[in-house]
Amino acid sequence: MALADGRRYLKGVTIEQWFGLVLLAGLGALLLDLARRIVLGELRFGTFSLFFWRGLIDGLIIALAAAGLSMTYAILKFANFSHGDLVTTGAFTGWTAAYVVGGVGVAEFRTRILLNADRGTSARELDMHLFGAPLAIGIGLLVAAVGTILVALAIDRLVYKRMRNAGGIPLLIASIGVALVLRYLIVFVYGEQTRGVTRSSPTIEHDLVFWTDSLPVHQFVLVVIGVVLMIALHILLQHTKLGTSMRAMADNRDLALVTGIPTERVILMTWIVGAGLTGVAGYLVVLEQGTLSFNTGWFLLLLIFSAVILGGIGSVYGAIAGGLIIGLATNVSLVWIPGDLTNVAAFTLMILILIFRPSGIFGGVETA
Repeated sequence: MALADGRRYLKGVTIEQWFGLVLLAGLGALLLDLARRIVLGELRFGTFSLFFWRGLIDGLIIALAAAGLSMTYAILKFANFSHGDLVTTGAFTGWTAAYVVGGVGVAEFRTRILLNADRGTSARELDMHLFGAPLAIGIGLLVAAVGTILVALAIDRLVYKRMRNAGGIPLLIASIGVALVLRYLIVFVYGEQTRGVTRSSPTIEHDLVFWTDSLPVHQFVLVVIGVVLMIALHILLQHTKLGTSMRAMADNRDLALVTGIPTERVILMTWIVGAGLTGVAGYLVVLEQGTLSFNTGWFLLLLIFSAVILGGIGSVYGAIAGGLIIGLATNVSLVWIPGDLTNVAAFTLMILILIFRPSGIFGGVETA
């Protein structure tokens, strides 16, 4: 026992605390090096600011999807590996609706409903950007949320509800099967090709930010929508009866059932809110990137899970914080490392933080 205590404590400070100090010192050294590069002219401050802005954009997308995943984990107690393909579902349903509406009188219905799978039209012909087709893109955003919700509810009814008491591992394995089914249903309908679905974003001239005199409209709208949805989620969780029921069920499902909370209704609303956020995330990532593939959500899944784990499994606020950290780390690390290694930097930071705090940033706090 004395030997174990000696290993865990060094002059009254735990090993975790020492590691935390080392981690903070390392981050401080990076900040000093960043300041040195800017002062010496090795790095333009505008370039760094652009990295930071893009990190915020990526972080908001990851955070929206991670919040949805964290909600389903907190309530249903299983890791949903089909979550990435729900992101893809939101992207395809939303942009299909945008093409159907925006292409009226321009392209054939078959081309629009299959999202230009036959190359019968193009984003340029449909003028598919926020200034050219605002109504179509707005309708697409709503359809992305609603379509993803309907798909998630159907999956829950057909698969997860029947396995509700089977435990986390069978549900996890089932979710992998669901992911594959969703992915290749999308391939069956839309094909395998990656397609460009939006035109380059228009810009607005401004004096609001300091690294450029023009701001892409799509990026600005993405940030506004992401922030508004996160504020709405906070209000739902903290200031509504439904949010109270969700937090109670996340803490103790059996006790929530005994006290009269309608658990099945809470599960239904959890799917609706979580899937809605996920569908919007999928739609927005395509709005920002301009391209869409059946693997869009799959490529994001590892980052989404990393955000949930980093923030603290089951904590919605932790998932949001984790998403922002992953997004910022992935982009800001371009100051020091090549672009093809930025994900490695984000995952390394996640591992270091988890060594210091194994339960995550908001560990122990579920749903809220």
